Amino acid sequence: MGSASREALSVSRAALAALGGKATLATGEQLLAAGRVLGTSFQLRAALADPSGDPSDKLSVINAVFASVEQPARELLGVIATNAWSTEDEFLAGIEEIGIRALAESASSENIEAELFAFGAAVGSDAQLELAVGSKLGSDESKAALIERLLGSKASKQTVAIVSHLVQQPRGRRIAELLRFATTVVADEAGLAVATVTTASAISPAQLTRLVSALSVSYGRGLRINHVIDPTLVGGVRVQLGDEIIDGSVASRLNELRLQLA
Repeated sequence: MGSASREALSVSRAALAALGGKATLATGEQLLAAGRVLGTSFQLRAALADPSGDPSDKLSVINAVFASVEQPARELLGVIATNAWSTEDEFLAGIEEIGIRALAESASSENIEAELFAFGAAVGSDAQLELAVGSKLGSDESKAALIERLLGSKASKQTVAIVSHLVQQPRGRRIAELLRFATTVVADEAGLAVATVTTASAISPAQLTRLVSALSVSYGRGLRINHVIDPTLVGGVRVQLGDEIIDGSVASRLNELRLQLA
């Protein structure tokens, strides 16, 4: 992300925080819907993402095009649009992130990260499902309907809204990448990070608690843990936090040994 976009995103996050917890499910849904509208309209997107554009003109466009959008979402769109973004795609990414953060903020007790992770695991284990949600051939309406059938009765409204948006506007990203991004944003909004812990077999809740505590101290922030069991590891633990991987599995050590002997 360019420096201008990073600054614009920081200002946009501050604007969301300034709402003081007034962001609702509708706020997030409307922001994501606006992002999809802009994603399909080159003229609108170019006008609002143009860094040289007059801020008052941009606000006029937003108030005209998104007149039916509730005030909190429209105000956030105004902040996002009147800041300078490095590219049009990063402008859309900014709307997407603020929309996801608003949805995360609107949730009370729902563990959106766990629901996103579970859906990602289901998609990753089913090639036909992955094709269905990631295909470029299906219409946005059919993809949204599919997500509603798959998650409507099993996940929070926030999670359904996030996944539905992601499959409708992937912007060149695969479904696994989309879900990892959304999970990271949701956790960050709560002041946390997400770590995926993979072991060869099940571990006790006490062991998992000790591992979480040690990792939290190491990384200096609270963690949400997604636990995966993978017998191919043979033993040990593999931890992934963002792009960082700590691989202490037996399989990894055996592979290193084989490479040394070769």
